[in-house]
Amino acid sequence: MTIVLALALALAALALALLLRRIVEQRARIAALGADLERLQQACSTLAPSGVMERVFAEGADTLAERKVVTAMFVDLFGYTALSETLDPQALARVLNGYFERVSDAITRHRGRVNTFLGDGVLSFFGALEPNPWQCDDAVHAALAIRTAMAEYRAELEREGLPSLKVGIGIHRDTGLAGLIGSRERREYTVIGRTVNLAARLQALTREHDVDILVTDAVRQTLDPRFEVRALPPQTIKGIAEPVQTYAVIGLRAGAPVSQGAQG
Repeated sequence: MTIVLALALALAALALALLLRRIVEQRARIAALGADLERLQQACSTLAPSGVMERVFAEGADTLAERKVVTAMFVDLFGYTALSETLDPQALARVLNGYFERVSDAITRHRGRVNTFLGDGVLSFFGALEPNPWQCDDAVHAALAIRTAMAEYRAELEREGLPSLKVGIGIHRDTGLAGLIGSRERREYTVIGRTVNLAARLQALTREHDVDILVTDAVRQTLDPRFEVRALPPQTIKGIAEPVQTYAVIGLRAGAPVSQGAQG
């Protein structure tokens, strides 16, 4: 009887040891899966924000497509071709990275999201991910922050004997198609339509008007009254039937009333 009991206890101990081993292995697998999921989310965040990816996992990519009123901002460098011909690749990469970092930081600080880098240009959106009644204010605040950051960066580059940089910024607000757009192999969360096209055209017009920030009337109408703008002659723009009224952004008026958006 004692031998049988001892054998039973030994078998029970063995079974318990195997069970504990399986539990440890399962926990390790779960931890590995969690790490893999985190890496997947980090990788996906370069294509779409985390909130968007959560909806994709829960509902599918096709459910994201919708029309939204968003504000698009396009930033581009002046004279990049000449710059690229005067600097060696390492110096050029460093100068460009400094430019991209300053522009991206200003956009993020003012509730915008960098959508993509197009050569030496930066496309960003305000109000694309969640409703934002102050998206135009945020975009112009970001543009002014870029103006300040680039002035400081120019001074830094000049101290190092490097060519200075100048940017042009175009901002437009309109309805566009927002969603995960692309091929089977690669999709990005973006907005397409006239919103983006007109912002890019405005950026190009900054050279013609010798200003650094241009906005459309759709943006101006919703701006906080503290922003000072100067009306420019209506401009015929390719692809737009009617001449487009544009405004150069001067800055912020001192002592003007603060709007609800600026307070929020």
